[in-house]
Amino acid sequence: MSIFKQVSNLVGTTTDLIDNALDFLQDTAAPSGPVTAVHKTAYLVIFNPRIPSEGNKPLIELLGWKNPDELVAQYIADLKEVSNGYLNYKVVKRDEVDEFPAKIDGFVYDRDKFVQAWRSRGKEGGGFHDPDWVDYQRLVDQFNIIPQINEGKFDEVWFFGHPYGGFYESRMAGPGAFWCNAPAMQGTDHAKRRFVMMGFSYQRGVGEMLENMGHRAESIMKQVYRNHKGEDNLWERFTRYDKTHPNAAEVGMMHFAPNSTKDYEWGRNQKVQSRAHTWRTFPQLEGEPKVVNLDEWGAGDTRLHHRWWFEHVPHVSGRTKGVSNNWWEYIVDPNLVK
Repeated sequence: MSIFKQVSNLVGTTTDLIDNALDFLQDTAAPSGPVTAVHKTAYLVIFNPRIPSEGNKPLIELLGWKNPDELVAQYIADLKEVSNGYLNYKVVKRDEVDEFPAKIDGFVYDRDKFVQAWRSRGKEGGGFHDPDWVDYQRLVDQFNIIPQINEGKFDEVWFFGHPYGGFYESRMAGPGAFWCNAPAMQGTDHAKRRFVMMGFSYQRGVGEMLENMGHRAESIMKQVYRNHKGEDNLWERFTRYDKTHPNAAEVGMMHFAPNSTKDYEWGRNQKVQSRAHTWRTFPQLEGEPKVVNLDEWGAGDTRLHHRWWFEHVPHVSGRTKGVSNNWWEYIVDPNLVK
């Protein structure tokens, strides 16, 4: 066997081996420390149709729903704060559209009938369309999204709609797109990179917007750690809560605080052992568990729980087991996920 072949066999020639070697070098290159802030841009699209039978009042005004621009401002401020100043979003393009979005089967709500259905919900059996999902391909084409993504005009898209609007909380598109709390969007490989389209409701609040981002984070970090097993899967460890790991809770998930026994139970007062506090000093995770209850994360308030959860997401420099110690990198830019 030639010397060249022996060396080749020794060090390996596959991409995975090279990546593993680089990961090792990066893991040991430097201690963790502060990270440099990033600036990301968004295209905001608000569906706010006027209603003929109500003097052409916009839907938001007519039904007393929230101002999307105010929600966006609070959402951006919250994300900057909970990421320790790392994540800085800016809306660089805004369209307010006088129409309802089309459903996947082509259906579009009649303006007056939608309002009638909303006002009579629970009394006359609804009147809302099934299937509910919007036609994302039509949206991508209508708003010329991929050419603008390719030109670098914005990093992601934020859709704002009404109840029964049919938007996923988040959905990924582009080459190599993967599950992001919704199926990866097919037919978008002509985009030069992956991007996320968020779906928000102006009937709801900032807490629900943060929850959408939280589910996006859960999907992306699960993908980041998909090949890590056991204790090397730090994401699995981060998401532990007492019901699934008795007396070994950590931070939990969007729907599950450390002491939750069911979805959305952020107001349960039961005390449990948790090591959530150790994630504030990541990658150093040593420390004894502490007794915690709902007082730690806002006593049942949606927005406060989600802010508390995000505040524990690792956000320092360096790498551990081949993964950046700043998980926000992946959450805001899925192109960094291998």
